[in-house]
Order: sequence, then C-alpha cells, then structure tokens
Amino acid sequence: MFTGIVEETGRVEAIDRNEDGVRLRIGASFVPERGASVAVNGACLTAERADEEGFEVFVSEETLKKTWLGELEEGDAVNLERAMPADGRFDGHIVQGHVDTTTRLSDVRQVGEDWEFFFEVPDGYERYVVEKGSVTLDGISLTVAEMHEDGTFSVAIIPETYEVTNFSDKEAGDPVNFEADIVAKYVESTVGGALDGFGGQ
Repeated sequence: MFTGIVEETGRVEAIDRNEDGVRLRIGASFVPERGASVAVNGACLTAERADEEGFEVFVSEETLKKTWLGELEEGDAVNLERAMPADGRFDGHIVQGHVDTTTRLSDVRQVGEDWEFFFEVPDGYERYVVEKGSVTLDGISLTVAEMHEDGTFSVAIIPETYEVTNFSDKEAGDPVNFEADIVAKYVESTVGGALDGFGGQ
C-alpha cells in the first residue's frame, strides 16, 4: 500500500523492450531492497537489481495496457514512492498502486504561487471523480477541486508538489496514470450489493 506522497522523482536511464514487457533502469537517490514494492508513476512494481545509484523494474504487458509507462523515454522523470511501512505516517490517502486507466492533462494555469491542472475525466470513471474527493494521478494523492461542464476536473498544485514531482514537466496533452479512490469503490460495491438484496430499491 502507498499514500500518494511522492518521495522523489527518478530518471529513466535505460529501457529494454521485449515481447514480455519492458524493463526500466531508474536512477534514484534511495535504494529499495531487492523485491520491494515501489510505485513508479503510481504503478506498483517490484525493484530488481538495486544499487547505490538506482534500480530496475519490469513492467508486464498487463501493466503496459493500463498505464502510459510504455511511452516513457530515456531521461523522463518518474514519480517514486516506496511502500508504506506498518508504522509509517499516513499523510495522503489509501493508494494501491493498481492503476485503473490513463487520462490526459488538458490545461495548466498558474494562479499566484500555485498551479491549477485540468484533466479529462476518464470514460467509465465519472462516478469516482467528485469534488473534494481523492484521486491518484501519476502516483500523486490529490483532491478534486472542481468538476467542470466540459468533462474535465481540476486539482490545485502547491509549489512543493510542483517541484518534487514530474508535474513540473507536464504540458497539455500529456498522459497521466489514474487510480480511483479504493474507498469509493468499496462503498459502491457494498451499497450496490445491499440494494440488490432489496430488489434494487
């Protein structure tokens, strides 16, 4: 489990594509243990061949279908977060690292020292995107500031988030990984099951 609080941005140093998926070499200041879970742009991956300058991860075909990790190029910045320890501080929201789909950044506006980022609401996930609710975008825990009639939603990005994450590199049209709030999914499943038990009433 993760919290959506990005520890740092790493850099893609090497990419090895084959018929089974993609292996990425990521330069980073922290050294995850071999076999440890690391969220890379919000996707939970397993660290392999870690050393003092970074680590490798393998991205399976299934993950490539759900994310935009297959579009990464050498030199790209990626958001990194290690799995939350049992006694860790919980600052974001519950993030599984199971990316649901991707969406696109539609606009960026600077407002004073902050930024307002606008994203398309992914098809089929409209019910999970609500004002003041939580979403995870490229592994960042964010709060939906406002829903818009054009099918987009906006989030406020403070300078700290802008500087620590890959959002400082984002431009309109760029993809992001999207994970809906798991709590919302559980509520939907529980309430839906209860309603089914009463004939949908």
